[in-house]
Amino acid sequence: MESTTQTDYAAFEEKVRRTVYLDNLSPQVTESVLKTALNQFGSVQNVQFIPNYLESRTAQCALVEMKNWKEAKAVISTMGEFPFMISGMPRPVRARAAKMEMFDDRPIRPGRRISCRWLDPIDPDYDVAQKLKRLVRQHDAQSSFLLKQQLAQEEKLSKNQEAALKANNKKYEMVEAVLADGTAQRLARIYDVRISDD
Repeated sequence: MESTTQTDYAAFEEKVRRTVYLDNLSPQVTESVLKTALNQFGSVQNVQFIPNYLESRTAQCALVEMKNWKEAKAVISTMGEFPFMISGMPRPVRARAAKMEMFDDRPIRPGRRISCRWLDPIDPDYDVAQKLKRLVRQHDAQSSFLLKQQLAQEEKLSKNQEAALKANNKKYEMVEAVLADGTAQRLARIYDVRISDD
């Protein structure tokens, strides 16, 4: 029985090594969108959306299992350098290596026992627990601040893209107007240029 547990745990560790944790995903992102976006790095085996308890509910998280750890490493390194494109909209998605604690189906480590107990204020471990509690609150505040900064950058990028799209559309309309009113044909005759219908 012990060898089966060891084997299961080793297989789980290998799964964790080839899994990427993504957060700050748009709520519109689906499994098929993630597979399409990440298949350029290799072969996506599985996508599992997980709850994000620390940050805004406007962002979601996912565990993406790749075929091997090299593909997972490629996803992490590339997404650390470039924004993640979803339907042409860059979004500051964070990618990092998955950790065992992120999986709700993780097996029990062989030989490990967990015990819980209440701590009295006079217990020496009570101060340690209080420090951990303060540290978690501090991390939560820092994480929320970082998310606000990233969302502000995303909104700024979105406005810049919208302005660029409107400018390009205006240029296209001007070219269409020049072609429609005969100005292009007159200029072509003056400069002896042939205009094709394509």
